[in-house]
Amino acid sequence: MKRRYTEEHAKAGLNSPLPGLEAFENQFKDYEITITLPEYTAICPKSGLPDFGVITIKYVPGKWCVELKSLKEYILAYRNIGIFYENAVNRILADFVKSVKPVSAEIRGEFTPRGGIRSDISAKYGKQTSRLK
Repeated sequence: MKRRYTEEHAKAGLNSPLPGLEAFENQFKDYEITITLPEYTAICPKSGLPDFGVITIKYVPGKWCVELKSLKEYILAYRNIGIFYENAVNRILADFVKSVKPVSAEIRGEFTPRGGIRSDISAKYGKQTSRLK
């Protein structure tokens, strides 16, 4: 009999504790920041196999900019969490917006193919400008 996905699988990782994101005061206006994190890893909550990917964060800062060491520690903490790609991208966006309060932001996850299937997931916040496309 095949194992089926459960509600526990679907919600996995959404409430797992992670290090906080820190921010510092922004000194400029009307510009975009792009951060690429090529070492994202997590665990598939159903199979227990590792997932790998690249997370890209594009944002227009408001009063705050994300502090990069805290962002690195936050992303590296996913390696011990069972979480689906979709949940990870949306959680990263929610945590980022809560901590950094950007004017706009897009989180993109480009995940390594598994079983011949590649997934790219993106989630957006705020008014998107042509610069974010």
